[in-house]
Amino acid sequence: MFYKNILSIIFFLILTNCTTETLVKNKPNGFMINGYSNKGFALVYSEDILEKKIVSKKIDPRTLIIFQKHLKINTKVKITNILNNKSLVGTVGKNSEYPLFYNAVLSKRIAEELNLDINQPYVEILEILENSIFIAQKAKTYDEEKNVAVKAPVKKISINDLNSVKKSNKKSLNTKFSYIVKIGDFYFNDTALMMSNRIKTVSLIKNPKIKKISDKKYRVYLGPFSDINSLQKSYNDISILEFDNIEIIKYD
Repeated sequence: MFYKNILSIIFFLILTNCTTETLVKNKPNGFMINGYSNKGFALVYSEDILEKKIVSKKIDPRTLIIFQKHLKINTKVKITNILNNKSLVGTVGKNSEYPLFYNAVLSKRIAEELNLDINQPYVEILEILENSIFIAQKAKTYDEEKNVAVKAPVKKISINDLNSVKKSNKKSLNTKFSYIVKIGDFYFNDTALMMSNRIKTVSLIKNPKIKKISDKKYRVYLGPFSDINSLQKSYNDISILEFDNIEIIKYD
């Protein structure tokens, strides 16, 4: 009887392992495996900012190229205008210098396709990993080499070109400016307190805040900010700590 029980247990374990392996193999891959992600303000490329050396390299305004400091060249990314939920797929170009405050530099075409509000160029940059399948109803996928507009004539580009008011963009233009700088989310309140104290000690920031998101998430952040100048100053002040992924989050 004892041996029968042992055999039954062994058989059960073998069956369980086989079932688990089958489930893993058959797991649908139509999902986004976690890659780099950041929410923040983007900088729209123009010849003006190149001449002023705000960026160190040029972007063809007709392409879907972006500059992004944390991602390798030719990485595919989903770029989302968070204020209107429009998305498209772009490609990371060559390494370029640009201010730390911005999470990416976008071509003029990308800004126009997303109806980006130049006063609040609030976007999410999401890495598309090679072994994942990107599925999004509102995302437009473009092939860089098959760009139909690549030979189209382009007028002189200026960042002010995007200030023209369009009917379809009125909603985003009227969006209230209110953002926070998210330093990080922590499992324990004590850890969040330690981070807050560190910020006060080694930076110019003296008023970091902690918000309980859930029982296992405590957010350390700065703000809220009602104008871009104070937001950018605090962002730059906290950058001295060289955190991996500081984000700008819309504050409701």
